[in-house]
Amino acid sequence: MIDFQLSKNDRVRLDLIREQALICRQYARYYDEHEDEFAPEVIEEAVALGDPSQVSGSPSPDDCSMPVLAMLATMGQTWGDYTVRARRPDAALGNAALSASGTEEQKARWAGENLSMAITEPGCGSDPSKVQTTAVLDEATGEWILNGEKIFVTTGCRATGAVVWATLDKSAGRAGIKSFLVMKETPGFTVAHKEKKLGIRADDTATYVFQDCRIPRDHLLGGDENIAQKGSGGFRGVMKTFNMTRPATAAFGLGITEAALDFTREALEEADVELDYGAGLARQSALADRFMRLEASFESARLNMLNAVWLAGEGKPNNMESSVCKAHAGNAVREVIAGCIELLGPLGVSREELIEKWMRDSRIVDIYEGTGQVQRLIVARGLLDYTREELK
Repeated sequence: MIDFQLSKNDRVRLDLIREQALICRQYARYYDEHEDEFAPEVIEEAVALGDPSQVSGSPSPDDCSMPVLAMLATMGQTWGDYTVRARRPDAALGNAALSASGTEEQKARWAGENLSMAITEPGCGSDPSKVQTTAVLDEATGEWILNGEKIFVTTGCRATGAVVWATLDKSAGRAGIKSFLVMKETPGFTVAHKEKKLGIRADDTATYVFQDCRIPRDHLLGGDENIAQKGSGGFRGVMKTFNMTRPATAAFGLGITEAALDFTREALEEADVELDYGAGLARQSALADRFMRLEASFESARLNMLNAVWLAGEGKPNNMESSVCKAHAGNAVREVIAGCIELLGPLGVSREELIEKWMRDSRIVDIYEGTGQVQRLIVARGLLDYTREELK
């Protein structure tokens, strides 16, 4: 039986993360309103409370697995605020691709870098197989030459380098797509501009331009074996990165949602709205009934997310489950936070509180790591065994 009950050790760690998150929350409004400034990678007051991984006792058989605990920790951090938290500088999406698809030499070489992931293009959004950025091998110099444009690159300004998707052969479709590691100082690599956004303003998003950008041959993720065959650095291999990052996207959205629920619960209690969990929905007031249904939607999405990451931790396939949890969370986050704002009335949209910011920040959950529509296509293929062409 799968059991997500927390052990004493788990609670100690997660309680400390919540304490750190409350400190980080104090900075949330400032960096939302000053988006030209980078939020700090580490907030010293939060770090000074200690390292959550070091505060618990000896490992216990009752402890959650590390993948599950990592997602609960992500929820704890974003419960404080998504874009201002004690962040690891090596936690960008490109680092996940390097870890999943790089050779051992590549992993060691770029271990300390903060790597963005450059996939989306002006004419290539939800279908990454349509990538138009090209990579041509110059046999004379042993260099790859990249040309193209990438948009909506998360952590694009702050990153020191990028994992860039490019095609060796446009006619080959997905089979021709490979991933290349390109450092910021490389000639021909330009950060064109930083986007101004509705939400997650402290987490920068940028446009990249590659113009005759030359990189060494060994910057092909996964090594030379991927030039002629489907290796770990090809389209299929790097797409597997999303089997862990999609649950993480769900987790950060659910952390924001839990913060909104907690804030709304406190406001309802101050207004003398009774939440009697033993009385049944039929005996609740309309406000209490609405709030409890929002809580149920949150809990359902949370369990879906934990199931997807538990499967990954057990070494079991989770491609469909990661898409299910991502699509489910995208809907739940939107529904629950909007529902909380409806219950709060004017308080919900006041800039005196953070819940209106959380609503704006949460919109990205349905877009990051593939839109909700794309996730539903993946689920349909998994359930019905349809091909790509049959679902068009």
